[in-house]
Amino acid sequence: MLFKSYCASCIGIDAVTVTVEVDMSTGVGIRMVGLPDNAVRESLLRVITALGSYGYRIPGKRILINLAPADIRKEGSAFDLAIAVGLLAVSEQVSVPRSGEFLLLGELALDGRLRPVPGALPVAVHARDTGFAGCIFPRESAMEAVDIAGLEIYGVSSLAEVIDILSGERDVAHLRMRREEAPAPLPRHGSDFREVRGQPAAKRGLEIAAAGGHNLILIGSPGSGKTMMASCLPSILPPMNRTESVETSKIYSVCGCSIGRSGLMRERPFRTPHHSASLVSLIGGGALAHPGEISLAHNGVLYLDEMAQFPRTVLDALRQPLEDGRVTISRARYKVTYPASFMLIASMNPCPCGYYGDGTGRCHCTPQQIAVYRARISGPLMDRLDLHIQCDNVPAEELLGDREEEASSAIATRVVRAREIQLARFRSEGIFTNSQMDAARLRRFCPVDARGTAFLAEAIRRLNLSARAYSRILKLARTIADLAGSPQIALPHLSEAIRFRSLDRLTDREIK
Repeated sequence: MLFKSYCASCIGIDAVTVTVEVDMSTGVGIRMVGLPDNAVRESLLRVITALGSYGYRIPGKRILINLAPADIRKEGSAFDLAIAVGLLAVSEQVSVPRSGEFLLLGELALDGRLRPVPGALPVAVHARDTGFAGCIFPRESAMEAVDIAGLEIYGVSSLAEVIDILSGERDVAHLRMRREEAPAPLPRHGSDFREVRGQPAAKRGLEIAAAGGHNLILIGSPGSGKTMMASCLPSILPPMNRTESVETSKIYSVCGCSIGRSGLMRERPFRTPHHSASLVSLIGGGALAHPGEISLAHNGVLYLDEMAQFPRTVLDALRQPLEDGRVTISRARYKVTYPASFMLIASMNPCPCGYYGDGTGRCHCTPQQIAVYRARISGPLMDRLDLHIQCDNVPAEELLGDREEEASSAIATRVVRAREIQLARFRSEGIFTNSQMDAARLRRFCPVDARGTAFLAEAIRRLNLSARAYSRILKLARTIADLAGSPQIALPHLSEAIRFRSLDRLTDREIK
């Protein structure tokens, strides 16, 4: 006798259906095939004990459990529930006529309760796209998927409740997960720019970066406010649209990170790894090819405080994801691709002691020490940073004055307006911000008149700008024009964009 139940396995942020085939025939013994890892093999002991706690028995027959397709490695404990249902159905101890309508996901405790598992959100999206009526998850996991329309999502706490749903004999409406009709508005996280004294150039740069999704580096002596201003950035970022929200939430679901509330993420992630972070923790990988910090920052911000303290190999690994917006992790038998479209915000001191150029004479670093220190960040990586902002110490009169600074809410209003312009511009392009434009889109959306072309040609010649720097200046100018409400890129927009490329103008003579 053969019975089939259905589960799913995640490869990256996409799910594939796993058919759990349970066959019972004459003989003795129980065996599992289909490339299960150790956690899946151990599921038999968990399942048998859990079934025994409900009074069910394992028949004294030959039982073969196949997890198909057999060429995909099955990892984790999420297959427990589908295996348990298959064993009960094939031995005719329960009747589950609706089992073919649902994807089942859950880890069984020894007493039959269900524990949460990662990957519920991508599994729910896959179930909807492949025609399943719904999904049955542990209650904590089911909360991730309540925003997926056109799908029955059930949150259960025990095996008994699963049998109630699949048998169709009892009212299980109370197990159906639904989002609240009117969720509370999201509070803005991060510090408020109202608390930042002075630093008008840095505030302007952060506003432009937030409006267009651009990369930025803050350079200044200790105490100049770099970290505080970076912590204010989340307070001016717009909430994610639905497409961005689904993509980002799927990453957090796959790696088992708590989204923090029912349904999809709305607030953009802000990740701040320490400079001791390893290459695997930042880029992703490991034995199970989990996503790294750059993927957890997808559609949000990756903030590297004291960037020059990170190992150069780790920093250089950021170069490809910054260009492609994704990262591919290769293993012997498979490849996993995670999205990694993020804003890189970095801060660093100007020299090893931190006081070069602050006007106090405290810096005694030699030109060679300064050059070696700055060389920790390679030229190709620095070329990918759109805005270079020098943060000087705030004068005493500004620090102690009673002038009221502009609040984050006012800046956020301008940022949202600029983002709306970009969403309308790229409605059929599959991108959301100016920073994501490729060369073809630059030609279409960033035309420059004759005066602007002559100005850019002179800037490229004098500053010896690379082709990448040129394209990033155009993207930056497009964002500045959007903030100004201008449909065309004008000379002042180009001029301001070039002024923010201060490190392109830095020479050895200036260091000396």
